[in-house]
Amino acid sequence: MKPIWLALLALTTSIPSMAQTCAESAPCMRARGAVEDLTRIVAPQGVQETYKARIGGIDQWINVRGQDRANPMLLFVHGGPASPSMPTTWQWQRPVEEYFTVAHYDQRGVGKTLRASDAEAVAGTIRIDRFVDDAIEVAEHLRAKYGKDKLILVGHSWGTIVATRAALKRPELFHAYVGIGQVASVRENERISFEFGMAQARKHNNTEALKEMEAIAPYPGDQPITRERIITARKWPQHYGGLSAYRSDSKYYYSGPILSPEYEQADWKAINEGSLLTLGRVLQEWTEVDFSGIKQFPIPIVQFLGRHDYTTPTEPVVKWMAQLKAPSKHSVWFEHSAHMMPWEEPGKTLTSLLTYVRPLATKKPARP
Repeated sequence: MKPIWLALLALTTSIPSMAQTCAESAPCMRARGAVEDLTRIVAPQGVQETYKARIGGIDQWINVRGQDRANPMLLFVHGGPASPSMPTTWQWQRPVEEYFTVAHYDQRGVGKTLRASDAEAVAGTIRIDRFVDDAIEVAEHLRAKYGKDKLILVGHSWGTIVATRAALKRPELFHAYVGIGQVASVRENERISFEFGMAQARKHNNTEALKEMEAIAPYPGDQPITRERIITARKWPQHYGGLSAYRSDSKYYYSGPILSPEYEQADWKAINEGSLLTLGRVLQEWTEVDFSGIKQFPIPIVQFLGRHDYTTPTEPVVKWMAQLKAPSKHSVWFEHSAHMMPWEEPGKTLTSLLTYVRPLATKKPARP
C-alpha cells in the first residue's frame, strides 16, 4: 500500500503491466520458484497452508505459516483497506516464523478473497463494522483449527482501525494487540502529513508540489476529506519519504507480489479491482475514525512507531498512548522506518516481537 489511498490508486496502473511482463519472462518465473523453495516450511512440526474459509458469509482466503505449531499464533490484519499483506510476507516474515505461527487473510473485497466472491454482492457489505466482525470470525476460526486459546492481534495502517475495534469488542480472544502505523485520529493524521509535505516542498523549492498543495489548503481544514483532496494531500508527503523512509517510491513493495508463491496473476489483478471496489465505500467512515477519546484498553498494547511516518503520523498515537490505561503498554520506535516497518526494518520487527510481544503470550522469556 501507498497507504491509505494514493498508493492504491497508483497500484491500479502498475500491477497489470508488471503481471504481463512476468508472465512473459522465464527468468521472472524462475525467480518466483526460487522464492517458493526458499520460503517452504520443512520443519516436521511446522505449518504452511493457504486455504479459504467461510467468514462473514463469504469465502475468505487465509495463509498460515510457522516452524512450530506450538508457538504463539499471530493474526495480521492488513492495511489498505485493499492492500493485502499475503503476497509480500516473503520479503520480511521468514525469521518471525521461527517464533510465531503467523496468519494473514485477504479481507473482503480484495485479492484472492475478491476472486472467490461475487463483487456486486460484496460491494454492499463494505463497512468498517463488517471488516471488524470478519477479523473476529477469522480469529475464532484460527483458534478452533489450530487449538489456540488466544491469539496475538496485529494491525497495520488501515488494519489498525479494524484490529483496534476487534480488540475492544472481543478482548478475550487476544493475548495482546500490536499496532503498526496505528491510526489514532484520521483528521489529525491528514493535517500533520499535509504540513510535512508543505514544509518539504518549501525546503526543496518544489514549485509543482507547492502549487498543488496550496490549491487545497488549508487541509483538511473544516472541509470534507474527499477522494480528490486526499490524492493531492498524500502525493507529496509520500514523495518525501513519509511512506518508506529515505525513498521517493516503494517499488520494492509494489513489485513484491510478482514473486509471491501465494499469488497468481489473477490475484494481482484482483488487488486493483479491490481498490476500486472499496475506496469510495469506506471513505466517509474512515475520515471519522478517532480513538483519542478511548481511555481504557482491555488487553496489553504495543505500538511500533516509524520515526519518519507521515502516512499515519506518530504524534496522535504518542498522545493517545500517554493517556491510555491498559494491563501493560509499550511503544517501540523504528528509527529508520516510515510507515512500512516490517518491510523497512525486518530485523527490528523480529527483535521487538520477541522482546515485547512473545512474553505476553508465553508468560516466559523468549528463547534465544
